[in-house]
Amino acid sequence: MALVGRRDGRNFGYGRQLSYAGPQALKDMFGGGHYGTVKAHCDRWQAFVKWCRSEQGPGINDARQIDRKVLANYAAYLRDVVGCCDLAVSTAQNRLSSVNRTLAALRGDQCVKLPSLSKALGMQRTGIRHSAPQGQDREQVKQIVDALCSRHLSRAAAIVLLARATGMRLREVILADLPRLISEANDLGRINIQGGTKGGRAGASAPRWITVDEHIRWALRFTQRASPAGSRNLIAPNERYLEVLQEFVRPARDILHAHNLNGFHELRAAYACERYEQITQHPAPINGGKCCQVDRNLDREARRRISNELGHGRIDVVAAYIGGRT
Repeated sequence: MALVGRRDGRNFGYGRQLSYAGPQALKDMFGGGHYGTVKAHCDRWQAFVKWCRSEQGPGINDARQIDRKVLANYAAYLRDVVGCCDLAVSTAQNRLSSVNRTLAALRGDQCVKLPSLSKALGMQRTGIRHSAPQGQDREQVKQIVDALCSRHLSRAAAIVLLARATGMRLREVILADLPRLISEANDLGRINIQGGTKGGRAGASAPRWITVDEHIRWALRFTQRASPAGSRNLIAPNERYLEVLQEFVRPARDILHAHNLNGFHELRAAYACERYEQITQHPAPINGGKCCQVDRNLDREARRRISNELGHGRIDVVAAYIGGRT
């Protein structure tokens, strides 16, 4: 238990500083697990705390003083930032969602929250990409891989290569069963993405086959060499997933940023754009392609196939990777 005071005390017993209390309450709520989720909520909570201490904020440092009016004012502030094009609608909604969740953890109830994030912001998130994904240029990817290897981050370099080649998520690459994938690539000419998938989509009930090309073969070979001894994936037998994130994924992000790549997820979008062009013979919409205007059925079929390859259940999600139907 992370409580340091009485539940009716400052910050509901979680300490004197709002910035400290929120993360402690979240750790209690999630029982010390769900590291990625807790980290995301904590980062967004700190943005809220920073606003609270700013000239625009209420100047409070005690969660007991946070009421619906404070939350409404924060939503209005975020709405202004979005209006200045300094923040995406999705990011603003995520920040409000994390404030709701953290307050619930602090208070032990949900009496103070914003019930409708879209209404609070006065705008809806579109889920449609409006800028071309980074990492489409394979020369850029090669430079990133070389930079990571030069800093002895070969496992991070493997993630970059395999994510770009297959569209796999970060967790999927780290937990991928490499001997099985290599065997499938050699015997079948395609691989089935199963390990680390979201939403319980692993197994025979959710096949996710991807046709193998030379980029995938090379990425698999590289990743197998980067795999620790005695392991079938990128986690050593004596490591935990969290330790892997701390040891080489987190340090790699600075190198990615230095090479104009915002994160590993951009490589997933780059893969989707490449697949769209391979299927339709038109550039992805976000790259200026007009396939939807020329052949709407072909555009839909491409989105359906890419949705399956990325492990999504709906084709509308693909707009977040390749752009909308314009």
